[in-house]
Amino acid sequence: MRIVETDHLDVPAGAILDAGLFDFQKAHEHPMWAKELYGFADHLPEGEEYGAASFVHRARQPFHPEKVREILCGDMPGVIRAKGHFWAATRPEWVAEFSLAGSLWSIAPLGQWRASVPKARRPDQEIARAYLAQHWMEPWGDRRQEIVFIGTRIDWPALKARLDAALVPEDLAPGPDVLPDLPDPFPAWRKGTA
Repeated sequence: MRIVETDHLDVPAGAILDAGLFDFQKAHEHPMWAKELYGFADHLPEGEEYGAASFVHRARQPFHPEKVREILCGDMPGVIRAKGHFWAATRPEWVAEFSLAGSLWSIAPLGQWRASVPKARRPDQEIARAYLAQHWMEPWGDRRQEIVFIGTRIDWPALKARLDAALVPEDLAPGPDVLPDLPDPFPAWRKGTA
């Protein structure tokens, strides 16, 4: 076995491709694969074996930027992996991506919500129109919060309550044209940075 350290998957292809480290015959003779294949009735799913579970937070209201950053970049007991997209009230045009793996997290611009793009510039292909129709909800268009949290012994009701409390209340943000001016701790995002 060899461990190759990377920074954002920046690794020479030759270090992992055609490295001669995998022996199909040796793997084929290993007793565990047959047990998994033929003893499937006795298989204990990893979720049960390790106590792992996943939860998805979904919402349409925008997040308060300071509050959501504090949650996503702070302590989330039991969460070992999270990934998804969200939007903040101060940046209604931007889809933000959140990723957490262990103690490493990142928040970065992913692109623009279709709702913030003039109708004439939106994709016209049938598959794009169908996708947009599936995710469109007035008054927000396709803007939404969708983040999955994976871990062990996550107090999901408590984490969900924290995330819900970070949403801007409807009376302060009734629609995309009426959003409050809030402090925003995120760095400036420019087109072309996503």
